[in-house]
Amino acid sequence: MKTAPVKAAATKTATPKTTAPKEIPVKATAAKPAPKAATPKAPKSAAPESTPNPFRNGMRRSRAPEPATLVIFGVTGDLSRRKLLSAVFGLWQDGLLGSAFNIVGVGRQEMTDEQFRDYAAEALKTSKETDAIVPGNLEKFRELLYYEYGDFATDEVYDRVGKQLDEAENAHGGRKNAVFYLSTPPSLFEPISAGLGRLGLQDESEGWRRIIIEKPFGTTLQTARHLNDAIHSVWDESQVYRIDHYLGKETVQNLMAIRFGNAIFEPVWNRSYVDHVQITAAEDLGLEGRAGYYEEAGIIRDMLQNHLMQLFTLVAMEPPVAFDEGAIRDEKVKVLRAVKPIPASQVKFSAVRGQYGPGTLAGERVPGYREEPGVAEGSSTPTFVAIKLEIENWRWQGVPFFIRTGKRLPKKVTEIAVVFKKPPLGLFPGGLERNVLAFRIQPDEGVSLKFSSKTPGQENQLREVTMDFRYDAFGAGLESPYSRLVLDAMLGDATLFPREDEVDHAWQLVSGMLDAWEGKAAAEFPNYAAGSWGPEAADELMGPDRRWRRL
Repeated sequence: MKTAPVKAAATKTATPKTTAPKEIPVKATAAKPAPKAATPKAPKSAAPESTPNPFRNGMRRSRAPEPATLVIFGVTGDLSRRKLLSAVFGLWQDGLLGSAFNIVGVGRQEMTDEQFRDYAAEALKTSKETDAIVPGNLEKFRELLYYEYGDFATDEVYDRVGKQLDEAENAHGGRKNAVFYLSTPPSLFEPISAGLGRLGLQDESEGWRRIIIEKPFGTTLQTARHLNDAIHSVWDESQVYRIDHYLGKETVQNLMAIRFGNAIFEPVWNRSYVDHVQITAAEDLGLEGRAGYYEEAGIIRDMLQNHLMQLFTLVAMEPPVAFDEGAIRDEKVKVLRAVKPIPASQVKFSAVRGQYGPGTLAGERVPGYREEPGVAEGSSTPTFVAIKLEIENWRWQGVPFFIRTGKRLPKKVTEIAVVFKKPPLGLFPGGLERNVLAFRIQPDEGVSLKFSSKTPGQENQLREVTMDFRYDAFGAGLESPYSRLVLDAMLGDATLFPREDEVDHAWQLVSGMLDAWEGKAAAEFPNYAAGSWGPEAADELMGPDRRWRRL
């Protein structure tokens, strides 16, 4: 959570976005000691000092969860070190977790409680995600941290975690509320869930229990279903929170606010006015030392099946009957059920894959994918995918949704663009551009509307102009997606977490591509240069009358 009043750097400078030439921007290691004595470990009651953040007015009163313990499995991993600890610290420092709260880190690395506190403090100091630390708060936060280690395949570590929950009972008002966060490799999701179940730590007779599971949730439709079955053998679906951090981003949540909170947009959000929709998630980075993971996952599992399918459903969903988890998730699932299937035999007509070769990025030469350390020679792992989806329902019949994502593209940017139809009659000279409502997910989060306006003078010449809203207009930094989602899980609000059937339908949609491409060499790889916007076939997928937006 970025708090501008205490850290001025958290607010970004509003530099104008670069646009197409004709647009005019209009800004509107030590050994573990002997077993610990069975003395209660009570969370400290001292409240953190904080500075008010205008972005969070009202949250302090209405969104504080009940006293609870957050148990983080894989607490020494990269995700926890860079993002998760910072997110939780931000919540605590803003007073959103209350005083009766503590964290139990669980890992396979041997550490004492004090060593873990040192580790966490260093992680908070070095992470770019950490809020400005109010003097004295880090020392108070350290006192809430405890650590257990062991083999996740045995029961000893889960037994010690259970004792930690027992010791916190008095400080938590006789409740044993707990959230178990699985920030581990996917191969450990099932063993950890089973271990918690064997020790009865999922039981809610003395307090609520919830489990947060990171992505990827499965690697194929079959493995996702197997994992769901394994999780449900221990946990009820109401206790399961499958996290996708894209849903915690402010602009993603603003999609529904823009659509359903403004009378000017929803009436034209349909096939009568919308020509097509573009969703782009571009990364300028390569593998960054993650070749082992990426060689197995590829771009479909890493980005398309989860993040981009979530954005797709939020754009296309029908108005929910209420703003609650059941109604919103129901509408998202309806969208996925209505998508025209893409069997393996039809993939060549609806999808394009790519892999980057050597190229130039930001003026520097960068290697191709097959030249990255750890990548197999002649690898056919895709680093780019573009697909065309069609929704067979009343609202969207005939409106294509184009989705693309890739690595080593010119810049890091995620955007959703609703492209409207041209006027039916050309009253003005020259070709008219389509109106576009664009949601910038990252960077420079905000919303822009592109339309045509007459230029000054006697001639009826039109030029494109853009009305632009940026979140820094609120005068505060944006909340970390993990902060929002961890807090929601502790509150028992699953609105922003994909449900079991939603995950299943998303896997069904990408299964045809996996079947058509998996293990089958792509003779044309690499087919785009690093620093370009992907293979030419992605442009051809759009057809002769459409083009990808210049970002």
